[in-house]
Amino acid sequence: MSVNPDLEFRTSSTCKYNNNDPRCVEVATNVPGRVTVRSSVSGRTVEFTAGEWNDFLSGAKLGEFDVAA
Repeated sequence: MSVNPDLEFRTSSTCKYNNNDPRCVEVATNVPGRVTVRSSVSGRTVEFTAGEWNDFLSGAKLGEFDVAA
């Protein structure tokens, strides 16, 4: 999968990037109407519409994706 060179990926400030264990999620939101998420391990990307991304963030903030310990 080729990545659009116009995408500007950023990593969450809470990600503890470690060169020996580089498991961070990178997000590009600079292309209007879409959000691209990339794995720092595989480089694979998945794309969402802005609406889908906003719905996901709303759910995450409400705890919909919390994992019980």
